[in-house]
Parts: sequence; C-alpha cells; structure tokens
Amino acid sequence: MSNEVTEIENLLDDYAKSLNDGDAKAARAVYARDGVFYPYNLPTSKGEQLEATYQDIFDTIQLGVKFNIHEIAVAGEFAYAVTDSRGTVKVKSIDASVPEENREVFILRKENSEWKIAHYLFNKPAAPPVPGA
Repeated sequence: MSNEVTEIENLLDDYAKSLNDGDAKAARAVYARDGVFYPYNLPTSKGEQLEATYQDIFDTIQLGVKFNIHEIAVAGEFAYAVTDSRGTVKVKSIDASVPEENREVFILRKENSEWKIAHYLFNKPAAPPVPGA
C-alpha cells in the first residue's frame, strides 16, 4: 500500500472522527480551501460556508458511523475514494436514534502537500419510506 493511500485513509478517519465528535471545525479542516459538500437533502456548501453547515447539522443530529473504504485511486495531485458508512444517527430534538447508512464519493486534491477533500457527496442506498404507503 502506498504512502498516498495511507494518507488518504488517515484523512477519511479524521473526517469520520469529526462527524462522530460533532466537531464542525475539525470537519472543515479536512476540506480544501474551496472544498464543496453535497449533502443528501440539504443545499450544497462551499469553502467558508462549510463550518457553519456542519455546525447546523451537528446542532440537529449526533452521528455514530463507521466508514468502510471500497476503493482509493491516486493520479498525481488528485485522488478519489469510494466508501459506505453505517451506524446510527440520533435526532436531538426527539432524543431518538435510528440506523444510518450512506454511500459516499470523495474527490481529493493535494493542497500544501496534504490531501484534502475537494468534493464530497453522499446518498442513501435505499429510498426513504413514504408516509402512508
């Protein structure tokens, strides 16, 4: 395994830790200066908006997830990672936890010799239930 792949795995571990700790500043720190976050069911967030976006998310929910890395490919100053994550999400307003499961794609870029998230998007492996269906 290359040092590049190990560095990317460490970056993804840091990102997962920021999610599970509810740490918006740490979540922002793993992104490139102009990084873009495409969350499921929320507006796209970029650059300086990222910390506030993550804080809004963490004010609403508490995550307890683990990332499973399926693929990492590196080409010079760019890379991508394909993952899935599983765990729980606690909705703070009702103090209830439910299973959480996502599929993720990370586009990464070297910035000052460090891997950073340039683009991150995720979706659900199954459609949410339709009320009354």
